[in-house]
Amino acid sequence: MRQTLLITRDAVLWVAGVDEAGRGPLAGPVSAAAVILDPARPIAGLDDSKKLTPARRAVLDREIREHALAWSVAWASAEEIDRLNILQASMLAMQRAVAALTVRPTRVLVDGNRCPDVGCAAEAIVGGDGLVPSIGAASILAKVARDRLMGDLDRAFPGYGFAGHKGYPTRAHIDALRQLGPCPEHRRSFGPVRALIHVMG
Repeated sequence: MRQTLLITRDAVLWVAGVDEAGRGPLAGPVSAAAVILDPARPIAGLDDSKKLTPARRAVLDREIREHALAWSVAWASAEEIDRLNILQASMLAMQRAVAALTVRPTRVLVDGNRCPDVGCAAEAIVGGDGLVPSIGAASILAKVARDRLMGDLDRAFPGYGFAGHKGYPTRAHIDALRQLGPCPEHRRSFGPVRALIHVMG
């Protein structure tokens, strides 16, 4: 496991874990979180958010917010995804999450194979959300925050079922898109939405 705290002769170096959620959906923003864990207040059970039940994620989300040395959640909107592409929008959300930390990290560990420009040393770790506790914590915060937001969008744009499928391209979502057309939160650059807009004229 990677450490949160690195100590040199000259300074204490804080390490932040970073991850995103929501790259694959057809609707809603992409979220990102950054977490610096407190070595004095360890949190048991941190892991890749996709391996945890919603109930377990909710418990850990609360513990991370209460016990982490610093944490933040940031977003890139559906409009930014369409304008920049999903990869660059994900990088932007991660940049915003790191910038919002109340403790400035000296090193950033990112889940995946690419790093955003965060103004300090950064390392991409494939499968990092299951290997590095701080990245696992970030994956949990990003996932829980996005799921909650999709519940809000379900109430704002009824009929699409956002609270259930979270914007992913399920059969029910595609059927609702065909019936209702896209709402302002749909990603118009994504194939199924773009194709439907073309058909609808």
